[in-house]
Amino acid sequence: MTTLRPLGRTGFSVSSVCVGTSALGSFPAQYGYEVDEDTAVATIERVFDGPFTFVDTSNEYGGGDSERRIGTAIRHRGGVPEGLVVATKVDPLPGSTDFSGDRVKRSVEESLERLGLERLQLVYLHDPEKISFEEGVAAGGPVEALIELRDAGVIESLGVAGGPIDLELQYLDTGAFDVIISHNRFTLVDQTAEPLLDRAARDGVAVVNAAPFGGGMLVKGPSVVPTYCYAPVSDATLARVQRMEDLCREHDVPLAAAALQFSVRDERVTSTIVGMSRPERVDATVELLETPIPEDLWSELLELARVGQNGVER
Repeated sequence: MTTLRPLGRTGFSVSSVCVGTSALGSFPAQYGYEVDEDTAVATIERVFDGPFTFVDTSNEYGGGDSERRIGTAIRHRGGVPEGLVVATKVDPLPGSTDFSGDRVKRSVEESLERLGLERLQLVYLHDPEKISFEEGVAAGGPVEALIELRDAGVIESLGVAGGPIDLELQYLDTGAFDVIISHNRFTLVDQTAEPLLDRAARDGVAVVNAAPFGGGMLVKGPSVVPTYCYAPVSDATLARVQRMEDLCREHDVPLAAAALQFSVRDERVTSTIVGMSRPERVDATVELLETPIPEDLWSELLELARVGQNGVER
C-alpha cells in the first residue's frame, strides 16, 4: 500500500503515488482516447476516497479542462479534502512562446479560477526548456514572477517540471524550488536522471518522478508499444525490454508492477506520477504497488536496467 512521505522542505506529506491528470482533460492526439467530463470528475472523486493524497495537473492540460474537472470535484466535496495536495503548473499562453512574468501571473489566475481555490499549494514552472535558462531567471521573467506570488501568499511552494537534466540542475542551483519533476528519465529503460536525484537529495528538494511506464512500453510491452516517450527506439532497446517482460512473465509479475515499483522503491523519489483517467485506475494502481516481486527477479531486472544509465538506445 502507498505510504506518506515528506515532500522535501514544503511541510506537506504526500503519497508515494501521485495522480497524473494530463489525459483527464481529454488529449486523444497523445493518448489515443477521449475522456468525458463525467468520467473525469468521477475519477477525481474516487481519488479523494482512496489512498493517494497527491494530484498533479497543469494550466495547459486539455486546454484547461483538467483543472476545470478537478475543480468540479473539489466543489462537490466543499473544498480540497484534508491532507490532499493539488499541484499545478504555469504554462505559456497557448499557441505562443510567451513565458513572461506577466504570463505566469495570468496562468496562476486561470488555475485559481478553474480549480475554485484562493491559494495554490504547489506550482511548477512547466517545461522550462521552451525558453533559455537566461530568459527563465531574467528580471521580469517566470522565476521572478513565481517568487513574487509565493512571497505574496498566493502560492505556498514552488517546483520546476522539465525534461533536460542539465537544465533542471541549473534551476535547482537557484535555490528557488522545493520540488522537481523529472519525466521518462528514471525508469527501467532510462536512468539519466541519476545526477538530478542525487543533487536533489543532498539539497533537501523533493523529486517527483513522472512517466514510469515510458509512454506505455513498460505496461503493454515492446511488441505492442515499440516506442519510448512516444518516440522510436533501437532494436537493442526493444530486445532489452522484451527480456524484462519475459522475466516478469516467468515470475507471474506484470511488467507494469516492476516498472512502477522500480521508481517507488527508490528512497530519493518522494512520489511517482501515474496517469489516471478512469475511477478503476485507482484500484489497478494499488494492485501494481502491492504485487510481490521476488529479489531474484529484481536482480535480473536491475542488471538489464543498468544499460539505461547511459540513456535510451534510439
